[in-house]
Amino acid sequence: MEEAFFIASKTVGLMARAESWLVIGLGLALWAGWRGRRRAALGWSAAVLLAVLALGWFPLGNPLVAALERVYPAMPSLGRVDGIIVLGGAEDLGPYARWGGVQMNEAGERLVAGVELARRFPNARLIYTGGTASLFGNPHPEAPSRMARAFWHEMGVPDAQVAVEGRSRTTSENAIFTRDLVDPQPGQVWVLVTSAWHMPRSMAAFRRAGWSGLVPWPVDFRSRAQTLAPEWRLDDHLVELNLALKEEVGRLAYWMAGR
Repeated sequence: MEEAFFIASKTVGLMARAESWLVIGLGLALWAGWRGRRRAALGWSAAVLLAVLALGWFPLGNPLVAALERVYPAMPSLGRVDGIIVLGGAEDLGPYARWGGVQMNEAGERLVAGVELARRFPNARLIYTGGTASLFGNPHPEAPSRMARAFWHEMGVPDAQVAVEGRSRTTSENAIFTRDLVDPQPGQVWVLVTSAWHMPRSMAAFRRAGWSGLVPWPVDFRSRAQTLAPEWRLDDHLVELNLALKEEVGRLAYWMAGR
């Protein structure tokens, strides 16, 4: 069941991307032209062009990302903390595999926040959870957790404070495998660190997995104040929109699957 859910999530994720629908629109235009349906071909071509222009000029994904990031406040007050859970996804595994060292992507604040919280609460356990999530095989599933441990070691976090879980491929597995690893007890306070736009789905998945006393610590905010100010940045606008679409589709899928 878990394997089927993982495959389905990756497959649906491909369709939750704006460029996938642009390609489908171009394909329909070519098909209509090949069938001699000139009006339909022109219609699909015009629709794709208008979509590209709209996405290029306006950050349509920004208000959607902002809505996700407003669910939980940044830097909430903390008292007692028994553990810190950092979700994977900050590792840039391609350069890491080729060059070694610590290679982080735009979500690198997750690992940095783990260091900051571990220094602030030296008696709290620092947990990294995440493996590789490739649909076509995972030759080195332990690579993300190995890199995270190395980074935290370089930042001076004591090895005795750190534990890693390197098998999970989805947020649901993050919650389940981490629970099995640390065996949280009633009354304990655990801080969950992940990107702000990913926090609503993460909190829901962890709660469904039986976690309580969980405090969200969102980082890696992406939204801007001016939600729809025009600026020609097709690449950035696509990234924002895809981010929001993926999360909204993921939240719906997790809700439907009871995760």
